[in-house]
Amino acid sequence: MQIMNEVSYLGGHVEDSVVLAMDDPELFKYPIAYMTEASYWQTTDTEAAAFRAYLQKGGFVIFDDFRDDFGRGSGGWQNFADNMNRVLPGVKFIDLDPTQPIFHSFFEIDSFDIIPQSYDFGRPVLRGIFEDNDPKKRLMALVNFSTDISDFWEFSATGFRPIDESNQAYKLGVNYIMYALTH
Repeated sequence: MQIMNEVSYLGGHVEDSVVLAMDDPELFKYPIAYMTEASYWQTTDTEAAAFRAYLQKGGFVIFDDFRDDFGRGSGGWQNFADNMNRVLPGVKFIDLDPTQPIFHSFFEIDSFDIIPQSYDFGRPVLRGIFEDNDPKKRLMALVNFSTDISDFWEFSATGFRPIDESNQAYKLGVNYIMYALTH
């Protein structure tokens, strides 16, 4: 949020955070939600229905920091996909490429080679969930799989992560928020 406040007039909160359950009615006050470690996610029917309503009414969610990590008890991609299918029955996950509008909503991101990898192996996978499974319609969710982009946001001021890599991660985050607020 500090970066968003530097590049925009958003006025995001930097001193506090809001953590809500998917079925908390307060979620509807926030146009953007962020979920981490979605491979451990277990949703109830009530949560799935509430989250579906949130997304269908214009909400946007960023899923980040999850992978196929079965050794630590993670359900991996399949667990995430199964839970999202409860939220949006018949959901299709569309592989994104750098030509998608979300990657040009503020910064120009022309290649996924800029995405820093903290401790994940291989290339990150970025997927989208579109309204009615139609890539010509509104992007409702951005899925960062097999990567932890937020790790670079979290540790950027500590010297724990290289500045250049943190800057690239911030570009992605700013684009995600700008896109979500304008679409």
